[in-house]
Amino acid sequence: MDPERERIRADLRGVIDCEVLCDHLSLQMYATDASIFEIKPLAVVRPRRAQEVVACVRYANENQIPVHARGAGSGLAGESLGSGIVIDFAHALRRVVEYGDQTVRVQPGVILAQLNRQLAESGKIFGPDPANRAIATMGGVISVDASGSHWLLHGSARDHVESLQVILANGDLVEFGEEPLENALKGDSERSRICAGLVDILQRNKALIEKHAPATAVNRAGYQLGGVLENGNLDVSKLLVGSEGTLGLITEAKLRISPKIKHRGLVLLFFEKLDLAAKAAIEIPALGASACDLLDRRVLAIARETDRRYFNLIPTEAEAMLLVEMPGETTTEVQDRLNQAVDRIRRRRRWAFHAIVTTSPEEVGVYWELARRIAPILYRLKGTTRPLPYLEDLAIPPNRLPEFLTTTQNVLKKHHVTASLFAHAGQGQLHIRPLLNLADPEDVARLERVASDLYEEALAIRGTISGQNGDGLSRTPYLERQFGPLYAVFQEIKRLFDPVGILNPGKKIVTTTRPLESLIRPLSAVAQSEAGDAQPVRRGIRDEELTLAWTTEEMGAAVRACNGCARCRTSGADARMCPIFRFEPKEEASPRAKANLLRGVMTGHIAPEEMATEPFRRIVDLCVNCHQCRIECPATVDIPKIVTEVKAQYYETNGLSFSDSVLARIDRWAAWGHFFRPLANWAIRNRGARWLMEKIFGIAQGRKLPLFARRSFLRLAQRRRLSRPTRRSGRKVLFFVDMYANLFDPQLAEALVSILEHNGVAVYVHLGQTVSGMPAIALGATPPAKKLAQQNLRLLAEAVRQGYEIVATEPSAVMCLKHEYRQLLGSEEADLVASGTTEACHYIWGLHQSGELNLDFRPLHVSVGYHTPCHIRALYEESAGARLLKLVPGLQLRLIEKGCSGMAGAFGLSKKNFRSSLRAGWDMISSLRDPQIQIGSSECSACKMQMEQGTAKSTVHPLKLLAASYGLGPGLDQLVARAPHELTIS
Repeated sequence: MDPERERIRADLRGVIDCEVLCDHLSLQMYATDASIFEIKPLAVVRPRRAQEVVACVRYANENQIPVHARGAGSGLAGESLGSGIVIDFAHALRRVVEYGDQTVRVQPGVILAQLNRQLAESGKIFGPDPANRAIATMGGVISVDASGSHWLLHGSARDHVESLQVILANGDLVEFGEEPLENALKGDSERSRICAGLVDILQRNKALIEKHAPATAVNRAGYQLGGVLENGNLDVSKLLVGSEGTLGLITEAKLRISPKIKHRGLVLLFFEKLDLAAKAAIEIPALGASACDLLDRRVLAIARETDRRYFNLIPTEAEAMLLVEMPGETTTEVQDRLNQAVDRIRRRRRWAFHAIVTTSPEEVGVYWELARRIAPILYRLKGTTRPLPYLEDLAIPPNRLPEFLTTTQNVLKKHHVTASLFAHAGQGQLHIRPLLNLADPEDVARLERVASDLYEEALAIRGTISGQNGDGLSRTPYLERQFGPLYAVFQEIKRLFDPVGILNPGKKIVTTTRPLESLIRPLSAVAQSEAGDAQPVRRGIRDEELTLAWTTEEMGAAVRACNGCARCRTSGADARMCPIFRFEPKEEASPRAKANLLRGVMTGHIAPEEMATEPFRRIVDLCVNCHQCRIECPATVDIPKIVTEVKAQYYETNGLSFSDSVLARIDRWAAWGHFFRPLANWAIRNRGARWLMEKIFGIAQGRKLPLFARRSFLRLAQRRRLSRPTRRSGRKVLFFVDMYANLFDPQLAEALVSILEHNGVAVYVHLGQTVSGMPAIALGATPPAKKLAQQNLRLLAEAVRQGYEIVATEPSAVMCLKHEYRQLLGSEEADLVASGTTEACHYIWGLHQSGELNLDFRPLHVSVGYHTPCHIRALYEESAGARLLKLVPGLQLRLIEKGCSGMAGAFGLSKKNFRSSLRAGWDMISSLRDPQIQIGSSECSACKMQMEQGTAKSTVHPLKLLAASYGLGPGLDQLVARAPHELTIS
């Protein structure tokens, strides 16, 4: 750590009690957001109270250090990036302070989507709906004056702000809202000084302000001066909204809320030409639409290719589509409005060639996903060129949309640039994403030329360069061109509020003239950089230093694919990532943090040796290898692979602690435990012995554990002659048993065998198989994991060549065979085994789909709460276990869609993670406690442990229930009666 950062940390710790981070790993994580920029800060502060922000700002003001407010870090223009002190409001200031009938008071770290979920209970909503609302903080929403598709109905954040509590540049904590002018000017405080100065500026420049106002429906460029001084009242909060933290830092906001729409419906209108869609968009708002979005051909094509729901929905000949929403008091009113829109645009104007109308809430949700997932859809594009968020925020007068779209296409053609187009057409706001390669200096220059030309064209028709997302680093350099002499007024306002210039400098007002390329996030190694201690580090990392089966080029591509969009910070019910971040919302817990750190290594900002240090390890240990971020990430970045590489680098240098080494090779300890079964089972049941196990092995004494079975399944299989290859024709499988079914629950293995044999499938159990090695992989112990993988692959690959299908009951084992072994070894055998492996329930469901499954099920009168394991979600689109249970007569199935169980394999066994594990899975556990649910069910043995940890109900594998329904093995009464005990599971 360099002396300046050391001094700042020491100084701040003397005046505030919250976290102050100055280490280079933390600074690397906060150096980027969802934009194309990277700026390393001096320090990061994570306040818990407003007074800590006050103390921090006062210190910064006294020492002339810039301060940058940060929410989710999801800004597209670099609004929260800077070289000073970053204040992270999203970590702890997340409380809804007060609920009212018409208003709500919130802290800046409250997530918009969470707020609306809470408001929905009383039929209310905060109207503005930016596309990133699942992660956007209210501080960020207000700071950029966010809006979204429903601007036609709800307007922007500025229309809903009642008052703001802010910290001024000198550290004063004040409240601003609408007030009589005489009240605002009373006294001699800093607040009254600012109010008096602002009134003077607004009165002197009234004509100039009116002259240079854009003729657009929406505008976020510069400072919003309209309505600040009106009818003898002053409302400074209207100026602060959209000011991007350059005039004050928001610590609380009082917001107006609205009733939710009672009914709504959608119509999708498809067009053969883009200009026809633009013409239609001009007429739609007058029909009472609450939203009108336009999607171009490129976006529609990618949606068809990447989501099967839209393959048959979107006609291949469509060049553009309008998504139009109509609200109403009744479904009849909504249907009438939708029919009117179709009649006007398709039948009378004959602009649209196809229309799809729906009032079904389920279909409305699916269709809205198409529009709201534009950026995620684009992020899935592969290659070196990426859709860049740089000039995505243009707005023009809505009635000029058709001609401006033609102008846009001409500008793009002039510079030989391809781009995607999405527009909130009803308000004339365009998202243009050029596809360029930021590693190519010529593409960077081309990006600037395209932006300059498009801005010129927009300004020529009194448009604006910022319609929704703020100015930030992207558009601030162009503001003087848009506003001319009014820009000097903005400068005067900035000096009035912030005389020293510490509040987020470089946004709204230009402070330096650094070239664009110097601010862009580096994509390749540099010759020299600073690693916190001002010492040069060598270039990146070499191929021979990697432990997984990839090259530095492939690793670099994986890291670059992460654009920092922050969607992995979501807490929405429609996603499962990231179970650790959800209960510990720190930046380092987010999946993108791991990509940011490895990019730092790849680009030389962090020495490769840092991966072998404890601070680096602590951060990557926040990943539990659940793979939910990999499947839910818009860009499908393989964060688990990145984390495994870093953990393996640590292992190569340091090995593992004793407790982690026990978990990494828990199969060895389990084998010994099974050998000494009576003693081991006594120890598992005994509190004193469990206390000793925790002290020696690090296994949480409160964790309910399985008891060892009398005989292993492999031994039983040998007795039953299942260990002999079959010579029968027809279907045949090799059963990969793994540790749990072998040593702890051979009844599960027998259930699978009996079901398969009942359906005419021959079963072969190879006695040479070993465990999958998932705990070792998750902990980064790749050398022993590779040995296990090689042993399994030799026999499994040969079996596949002989026509066997590999089937396993344990989802983590299937994940190893289908995914992890390929990452570890990258061999032909690994690819062969991956293609020939299926999870047991999915294999049986395949029999049903092909008409080969016997349906002679007996009724099971039981209510079952089913939880989908994370690894099943990562491997398959839907759970076959749940589908199979629906075939059983009398069985009432309830899906528990409450995220990860929190167990995460070996993670939840450890003493150090026990409480975190329970916190991560608490929603699922709470749902299972519903008295209407008699038993739980899940394919995953680790999930079973967690489900029984928090309840007195047994959790049964779907295959056991299926076998019971067939009349094979233990009956339902026995399965239900096997309840967990104080220290053991059923």
